[in-house]
Amino acid sequence: MSTTALTFVAVTALALSLAALALGWVAHRRHQLVERRYAVLWGEGEADVSTVLAQQARRLATERARIDALRASLDGLSGDLAQTLQHVAVVRYDAFGDMGGQMSFSAAVIDDNGDGMVISSVHARGESRTYAKGIVGGGSDTVLTPEEQQALAAARDDSGTSRS
Repeated sequence: MSTTALTFVAVTALALSLAALALGWVAHRRHQLVERRYAVLWGEGEADVSTVLAQQARRLATERARIDALRASLDGLSGDLAQTLQHVAVVRYDAFGDMGGQMSFSAAVIDDNGDGMVISSVHARGESRTYAKGIVGGGSDTVLTPEEQQALAAARDDSGTSRS
């Protein structure tokens, strides 16, 4: 063989070895990247993917059970909260023309279902009288005064205190 042919073979072999070295380095980098990405699956120790997935499935089942228990508890609390007397409104007024200062009042206290009571206190110069009337489903079996009706409407709307 001639020197030129040997040089050509040597250069080609050198180029092929450099290409193989570069490809090997790229493959090594990709392998490291894959190992880093899958390290999350294995966690602290060495385990196969199926073991890790089984552990995750057990954790998910536990969390689902906790969420279901919390949801049931929340539903129970929501039902209890609907029955609390939480809507309150007060209407102040002058019951008699000769007395000012709006010392008389009607207060409505109801729950989400419209059940509760209306309390009225009528003040005059020499005396004061207080009345309580039951409210069921947003209405009363006794006649409500206009101020009591106004307080009940304000409590249903959650508008709070008003004056007439």
